[in-house]
Amino acid sequence: MTITTTSPTRIDLAGGTLDCWPLFPLVDSHCLTVNFSIGICTEAKLTPQEGKSIEIVMNDLKYRKSFANLNQLMSCTDPELRLIRIVAEYFKPTQNFSLETRSDSPVGGGLGGSSSLTISLLKAFGKWLGRQWTVRDIVEVAHNLEAQLIKAPTGTQDYIPAFQSGLHFINYHADGIRLESQATPKDVFERSMTLVYTGVPHHSGINNWQVIKAVIEGSAQVLAALREINQVAKHMQKVVLSSQWDEIPRLFSEEYRFRVMLTPHFSSPRIEELKDVVLSAGADAVKICGAGGGGCVVVWSPAERKRGVEAACQAAGFQILPLRLQQI
Repeated sequence: MTITTTSPTRIDLAGGTLDCWPLFPLVDSHCLTVNFSIGICTEAKLTPQEGKSIEIVMNDLKYRKSFANLNQLMSCTDPELRLIRIVAEYFKPTQNFSLETRSDSPVGGGLGGSSSLTISLLKAFGKWLGRQWTVRDIVEVAHNLEAQLIKAPTGTQDYIPAFQSGLHFINYHADGIRLESQATPKDVFERSMTLVYTGVPHHSGINNWQVIKAVIEGSAQVLAALREINQVAKHMQKVVLSSQWDEIPRLFSEEYRFRVMLTPHFSSPRIEELKDVVLSAGADAVKICGAGGGGCVVVWSPAERKRGVEAACQAAGFQILPLRLQQI
C-alpha cells in the first residue's frame, strides 16, 4: 500500500505577516490575511515496509538514503532530513517505511513551499497511522513543527491553502482563526496575474522575526505599518467579494509601501530591478510573495499587455512560473 498526498502552495494577496503570533493580537482585535491556492505543489509518497529498512528519497534535492530503523534516522544530522526527522519524531511510527517527496516550488520562493510539504507529510503519516485532521488541528501541529525546523516563530497562513484549496479570508481574533473560503476567480487572476521567480531565495523566518522583535520592543513605525497592512487586507476582501478588479493594483502598491516600512530586507536590488522592468513594459503593480527579500513576485497587468510584460521579464533573466489555480 502506497499513500500519496499532494498539497498546493499559495499566493498571498494581502495581510501576510499578520498571521504570526503574537503580532495579530498586538495589531488589532481583528486581523486578516487573504490568499489562494496554486498548482505549484508538493507531494509525499509513503509506503509501510515490513522487515525492511527506512528509505528516504527527496527528488528535488537529489537526496537518497537508507536507515536500518527509526533510531538511526533520528540520529542522522543531514540537513536535508530535518523536516522529515521532526515529523517522524511527532508520529513515532513503530514500523519502517519508504518515503519519497518532491516540491515544484523554488527553494525560498515565498510561496509557502516548506509549509506545503509539511502538510503533505502530515496528511500521509496521518492516513497511515489513523490520524483524522481538521483544518484547525493540522494548522496547529504544522506551525509548531515548522517552528522547530526554522528555530523561529512562524505564521499560519501557508498551511490553510495547502490543506484546503481555494481563495481564503483568514480572520485572526483572540479566540483563534476563523476561516472563510470560496472558489478563486480563476479567469480574472489568470488573465491579469503573472508569477515571476527572481532567482534569489529568501528566508521568511528571519524577516518575520525582525518584525515581531520590533513590535515587542515598541517600534511605533512598525506597528503603524502593520495596522495599515491590516486595513489593506480588509479592503482587499471587499474588492474581491465585489469583483472590483481594477482596485487590485492600487492595493498592491499600498501594501508594498507599508511593507518596506517593516524591514529594509523586504525588498532587494533584484526585486527593484524586476519592478522597473515590468512597470516600464506596461504592468500596473507588483506584489512580493511571502516575507520578501527575494523569492517570487506577482505582477498585475492589463490583459492586453500581459504577454509583453512576460516577454520583458524573460528578456531580463527572470523566470515565469505557471499560474494554475487550485479550486475548492
